[in-house]
Amino acid sequence: MDVEALRTFVAVAKTGQFQAAADELGVSQQAVSKRIAALERHIEVTLLVRTSRGSRLSLDGQVFLPHAKKVLAAVEHAEQAVRPGSRPLRVDVLNRRIAPAQAVYRFYRSHPETDLDAITLSTENAAQAVQAVLEGTVDASFRALPGDQVPAGISAERLLDSPLELLVGPGHPLADAPWVSPAELGGHRVWIPGIKPDTEWGAFYQALSETFGLNIDALGPNFGDEALMDALADSTSLATLVGSGDRYLWPQAHDLRRIPLHDPTPVYPHVLLFRSGDQHPVLAALRDHLRVAGPRTPHDVWVPGWVDR
Repeated sequence: MDVEALRTFVAVAKTGQFQAAADELGVSQQAVSKRIAALERHIEVTLLVRTSRGSRLSLDGQVFLPHAKKVLAAVEHAEQAVRPGSRPLRVDVLNRRIAPAQAVYRFYRSHPETDLDAITLSTENAAQAVQAVLEGTVDASFRALPGDQVPAGISAERLLDSPLELLVGPGHPLADAPWVSPAELGGHRVWIPGIKPDTEWGAFYQALSETFGLNIDALGPNFGDEALMDALADSTSLATLVGSGDRYLWPQAHDLRRIPLHDPTPVYPHVLLFRSGDQHPVLAALRDHLRVAGPRTPHDVWVPGWVDR
């Protein structure tokens, strides 16, 4: 059933005149006549009776009118539900502890009137996240995706570089260092539980290991961040890597140390993926915010060779 024909019928029923309905809808009187005729053919009843003073509803037209109004109201609600800015912006932040989640949270704190949902997709890799964006499951996702893997219909903007830091317990040999270079980590075990194959972060840490000769592994079960903090506090040899913008908490007695990495500074390149042409106003505001308020990128950055610079 033609929605415009329904809208035209309701307009004629309200005004009682084909010309008045045409003026209201911004079409010709001939177009109004054609729409009404097509609608009557479709439902096989006469809805309007012509009179010397205009038009009036037939008995069938009187029965049909409230249903037509309900259909038009439903159409309006459906259009409103997906109109840019009419629903929350859904952003996949990958993990609520890491830099993207913290950046989106700071954006929300500075724009408390915005309507957004920060979610974590149950997807394993960037390709699946891209598909979720294409399908509209989410509006945007933070991932590290090479430019040649960005499919048609998706825009990618590198908006958040997260410098890595070494996290160690007080007994670790590097615990009191003001900063260390990646090469100095050679010979130390760097444990990052939960790294999975075929993920962009797995590829990132593999490239980091190969470039600087590091021993990064994910051996053993992953009991979560709290268990990792406990293991670091009790060990004189174990270390892990975290982003400078990541938010991890541990008991004060653990006395864990965050140590910046420099010369060069490895950064994890978070790329914001979104549908090309997406007009959601909160997406535009978020991108503007990250361009201005994001952390400064160090001058001695290292990223894997597959990352667009």
